[in-house]
Amino acid sequence: MNKLTGSLIFVLLLQFIACSTNTSRSKKTVFNINLDEGLSSLDPAFSRNLYTIWMDNQLYNGLVQIDDSLKNRACVAKTWEISPDGTLYTFHLRNDVYFHDDALFKNGKGRKAVAADFVYSFGRLIDPKVASSGSWIFSDKVEGKNAFVAINDTTFQVKLKQPFPPFLSMLTAPYCSVVPHEVVDFYGKDFRQHPVGTGPFKFKYWKEGEVLVFLKNEHYWEKDKDGTGIPHLDAIRATFIGDKQTAFMEFISKKLDFLNDIDGSYRDDILTKSGKITQKYKGKFILSTGPYLNTIYLGMLVDSSLAIVKCSPLKELKIRQAINYAIDKQKMIKYLRNSMGTAGSAGFVPMGMPGFNAKEVKGYTYNPDKARQLLKEAGYPDGNNLPPIVLHTTVGYRSLIEYVQGQLDRIGIKTSVEITQGASLRELVAKNGVNFFYGTWIADYPDAENYLSVFYSKNKIPFGPNYTGFNNKKFDNLFEQAYHVANDEKRFALYRQMDNLVMQQSPVVILYYDKRVNLYQNNISGYSVNAQNLLTLKRVVKR
Repeated sequence: MNKLTGSLIFVLLLQFIACSTNTSRSKKTVFNINLDEGLSSLDPAFSRNLYTIWMDNQLYNGLVQIDDSLKNRACVAKTWEISPDGTLYTFHLRNDVYFHDDALFKNGKGRKAVAADFVYSFGRLIDPKVASSGSWIFSDKVEGKNAFVAINDTTFQVKLKQPFPPFLSMLTAPYCSVVPHEVVDFYGKDFRQHPVGTGPFKFKYWKEGEVLVFLKNEHYWEKDKDGTGIPHLDAIRATFIGDKQTAFMEFISKKLDFLNDIDGSYRDDILTKSGKITQKYKGKFILSTGPYLNTIYLGMLVDSSLAIVKCSPLKELKIRQAINYAIDKQKMIKYLRNSMGTAGSAGFVPMGMPGFNAKEVKGYTYNPDKARQLLKEAGYPDGNNLPPIVLHTTVGYRSLIEYVQGQLDRIGIKTSVEITQGASLRELVAKNGVNFFYGTWIADYPDAENYLSVFYSKNKIPFGPNYTGFNNKKFDNLFEQAYHVANDEKRFALYRQMDNLVMQQSPVVILYYDKRVNLYQNNISGYSVNAQNLLTLKRVVKR
């Protein structure tokens, strides 16, 4: 496409969007959103961050999807069966799901999505030539591409090496979306900017870093509860304003229909310390909050076989426990987060996750006297002779970590805070390069196994995300036992046992469980409210 053609398309799109000012008969409803970080791809094989997941969720479908209660629901697969041994999944597909129209299809009309398309799509994820960031979904669970079989056009099977009860939940990830082989093969790596799926919206235009436009898929197969067709919106328009204060002003001036999260730079302007909308903005927009599957924590390296740990005071259990008791998390959430979070007084598995139970998982509450007693028992009364500890964080969480620093200082634990760029800190943590670090774990799929895998000994660096080097035989036995428990409630009970073991050994300090914070204009309805903060626009109505 030459520059002149691209400019002409953009002008036509602006004219389309401007139709919202015309008569009601020809009125077009455009949902305006800002993504403060650029997108790297619209290929679902690379849907690794929140904004990419949001956009892919509008373009694509998978076998199954989650509802706002995080329950698995039918999508392209209308029904399924799981073999008694939990290793063979058989999916029966709908016969009325079509890919978006594209010139690479016969007569330019989108063809039907069939089981062979899932064989191709899943095979891509574990193809080293594709190098998908989602390869982990299948890489340790199947014996190569032969695990994916199309029995016929509407019957698809997946054969696992061993049982994995959260498998259906994992399949709701955008990584597992169905894509058409002829379009992907034609464009290769450029499929990232020529996406074709089966979802409620279809791709129209993308000028990277400036604007992205999706249009309504007029042939979408899903229906609303009353039987009417969806989506209700005519288009989605995304901008890429990096400055969060500027984006907020765009929202206040009603140029944006939605805003995710409230940045610290203007949080006090919008929210009281108790988390209510200030008088200034009362009634001006909709504030939708709820649990968000995101645990904010401090990690402590505990693998004493590592040279970096040998001289670290954090190898001592009582010191780790003292740190846990020393922090007033309730006060921290109120004054630094305007109550947009819940103090982490249970385990690593966050509030909002199916099976979460704060009464059965015992974490740590604020108890400075207990913290001082533990320090004394460890041989460091009032912190005397305790070597100073370096706490690593990123600039965005500096105030939070400096608060922690002050709390630890009160009981005699001296720390210094080292600010590192996000990518650099993640690399250091992933190489066991720091003893004490800020961390966040956002759910990849709505099952607590995703969180507990962070402490499974076989996931220690470099094989997985066990960044603290935690190793506990009882935990590992329970973790492996859970693979063979299909009943959710029984499996949740095992999860809680594991979480309690982690809390007892304290390789982490749970600071808080995050909250989903979404702002919508008052004329928006039908939006999703789920603990994965998954943006789903197919049922949204803009009046």
